[in-house]
Amino acid sequence: MNHHGDDYSYPEQGASRTGELPPGYRHLRHRARIGHGRAALEVAGAALLGWRMHRLAGVRIEAEAEEAAAGVAVRCAIGVGPLRAGAPNRVLAAVTGPDRYGFTYGTRHGHLGRGEETFLVELAPDGSVWFSVTAFSRPVAWWARLAGPLFPLLQHAFVRRCGRVLAAIAADAA
Repeated sequence: MNHHGDDYSYPEQGASRTGELPPGYRHLRHRARIGHGRAALEVAGAALLGWRMHRLAGVRIEAEAEEAAAGVAVRCAIGVGPLRAGAPNRVLAAVTGPDRYGFTYGTRHGHLGRGEETFLVELAPDGSVWFSVTAFSRPVAWWARLAGPLFPLLQHAFVRRCGRVLAAIAADAA
């Protein structure tokens, strides 16, 4: 599939792209309308693929490339100071238009969790622009398992913030 396959820390690569989420993980599906029209789609798509959405939502991103593309290694860091947690991921696939933009990334060894996330912005036939996140994950670290119920809450808060960031970017384009 790709030469970095042994680098991923979970076996179900690509499942968040099909929507058939594997058992044994927490599942997350989020969808929000973020704007209307092709200009909104394209500016939101560029913000998503160029890591801008993540950065504006409060994630520190170190990526091997300026844009998400298959094989690109990404390190995300959230939190502050000594509480900052680094999370190594790798992009599995990217979609670059004309009516959908986005990418899927999966966890690599050394990540506190195990799983995958797909972020998409799509233009619907009626001209509305939608942002969606499909993910499955489970904690690996003992303390992350201990904090169990907190993680889905934080993840939901994060994807809602991503939606608000993209809606603001899309509104600027209008």
